[in-house]
Amino acid sequence: MEKQPLPSDDDRTGDALVTEVDGGAGEESGQQGPSEPPARDGWNSKIEYFLAQVGFSVGLGNVWRFPYLCHQNGGGAFLLLYVLLMLVVGIPLFFLELAAGQAIRQGSIGVWKYISPKLAGIGYSSCVVCFFVALYYNVILAWSLFYLGNSFQYPLPWEQCPETGNVTVKECAGSSPTTYFWYRKALDITDSIDELGSFNPYITCCLLAAWTIVCLGMFKGIKTSVKVMYFSSIFPYVVLLCFLIRGLLLDGAMEGISYMFYPKLEIWADVQVWRQAATQVFFALGLGFGSIIAYSSYNPKNNNCHRDAFTVSLINFLTSVLATLVVFAVLGFRAKEKVMECVASNLEQLSQQFFNGEVDKNLMPGFNYSDPTSVALTDYRTWFKHYGDKVPGTFTDCDLEKEMQKGVEGTGLAFIAFTEAMSLLPGSPFWSALFFLMLLNLGLSTMFGTMEGILAPLTDNFKTLANNKTKLTVFSCIIGFLIGLLFTQRCGNYFVMMFDDYSATLPLIIVVVFETFSVSWLYGADRFLNDIEAMLGWRPSVIYKYLWKYVCLLAMLGLLGASMIRMFLKRPTYMSWNEEQASEVTLEYPGWALAVLSLLIIFAMMPVPLAFIHSVLRDRTKQQSRDTEIGQYSLVNTDEKCETPMTDMSELDQRNGDSTPVSS
Repeated sequence: MEKQPLPSDDDRTGDALVTEVDGGAGEESGQQGPSEPPARDGWNSKIEYFLAQVGFSVGLGNVWRFPYLCHQNGGGAFLLLYVLLMLVVGIPLFFLELAAGQAIRQGSIGVWKYISPKLAGIGYSSCVVCFFVALYYNVILAWSLFYLGNSFQYPLPWEQCPETGNVTVKECAGSSPTTYFWYRKALDITDSIDELGSFNPYITCCLLAAWTIVCLGMFKGIKTSVKVMYFSSIFPYVVLLCFLIRGLLLDGAMEGISYMFYPKLEIWADVQVWRQAATQVFFALGLGFGSIIAYSSYNPKNNNCHRDAFTVSLINFLTSVLATLVVFAVLGFRAKEKVMECVASNLEQLSQQFFNGEVDKNLMPGFNYSDPTSVALTDYRTWFKHYGDKVPGTFTDCDLEKEMQKGVEGTGLAFIAFTEAMSLLPGSPFWSALFFLMLLNLGLSTMFGTMEGILAPLTDNFKTLANNKTKLTVFSCIIGFLIGLLFTQRCGNYFVMMFDDYSATLPLIIVVVFETFSVSWLYGADRFLNDIEAMLGWRPSVIYKYLWKYVCLLAMLGLLGASMIRMFLKRPTYMSWNEEQASEVTLEYPGWALAVLSLLIIFAMMPVPLAFIHSVLRDRTKQQSRDTEIGQYSLVNTDEKCETPMTDMSELDQRNGDSTPVSS
């Protein structure tokens, strides 16, 4: 296994020659090589670099995935577990990718090819996964654009159920106005993934708009995308702060936040909670995509990437906490409104029964049940606990926590629960437009990083593509839109869930396992730390050596094993919308869908073994050609008095005018 040292600035001109001698990949028809293009871009300032890295790592998952996991898995206890895994796994791996990209000044393909041509497949796998993610991630931007366009009307179209002939639509009456608008008006969804349905014209147009925005933002590489990031990376924080201030003033906000942070330490004994926390750390930082490597490759060699790793990770974590505060303040308000409606409905029924003489006076509550708005939720629940089952009728326990658990994950949070909460606020169109504009900007900054994880490695390693980067960007966006039409069908949401759950998770974990093993064991953790010391002027702590070689690697293998076991033991399922029942139901993926998701995983990982086999076969071919060449030279006899069967190679070199051997 080749172990050439990472290049210094003085070595860049000789990279192609060094790699050629060592069996590098700079020989494939003269079209690709490890030397960077002459016109390689660079950041104009450290601010631009920070905006790019933070914009990529802080995405939609911080807003709708982290709060859900935190609430479902022990609140404050999950936060502690998350911080622990971030320190011992997330930040060391983040630092590894930052240092590798900055030292070698290449995208993901070039970085691993430089360490060894046999590892080039790791970079290609990262590109494939980035492409898969970009396909469905831009669909979410299309949904955000659709909702943003519908936010400029009063009342909001999802505030009330539509009526046909003075009768409320059954599907809406059985669910809620926001749920109905999401599934029927926005998606016009089918009942299962087997029912393909026609294309949704509104979402198709929004998807075209989303890809156009991405294409324009990436048109001139990081020079144009970073200009957009000045807005797209900062604006979400302004919106989150506005929502936090407004949310804290709402009734029920503190109850929502207290439910979220209430610690449940017993969850530390649950293996699945550790798996979910590790997965969230993994995806929150964007490990394995190659985007981190691509962005850091534009940095100067002496940039303090160690400090960057801690800074970006801290900003990412604080953003997740801020988003969680906002989400649960607003959801607490929504839940409080719902349970107070529940209390009012039950007390109205109780008053009617008491008036009709159906309820014993001794069972009646001591509070003023004739005025439900003056009744405290705790007073009602105390009465219900003691007398609820003794009073005739269908009384319910109005539980705030159960209400908060409804639709607080993923698209259910953004397009159902949060939209419903905003419809209850005064000036709801303003808050709705602000929220979906925030989602759009969060997604855009992540999309720029994802696309950079595709384009940078390809242009670094293929000169033809480097000379036509603008055309490559436009072509990639066109292909992304055409394939993305799959997600604009009426069943498209189910394919989005399939891609989100399976096309990225396992392949990315495997990519990071290969990355960690390659650096810490094949190249050598000590050698890598030596290279970082030469680059930064000081040596990072030796603890990174042991974290990379043992803790991180074992943690990623454990996460990979847990994910695979979970997938094989339990048949993959998805949440579908049943129009007749007006509710979500859990369905198993059909056989053909399982074959598709299996192919997605296999296709994403195929470059790793293919590149390894290709490199081995090429090395053997070279060796055979060298043996043949040596054999041909050995048959030449220029001196009849020579008794040796093979002419001395140094003499041959002199005859060919090449007396100075090339060294690496």
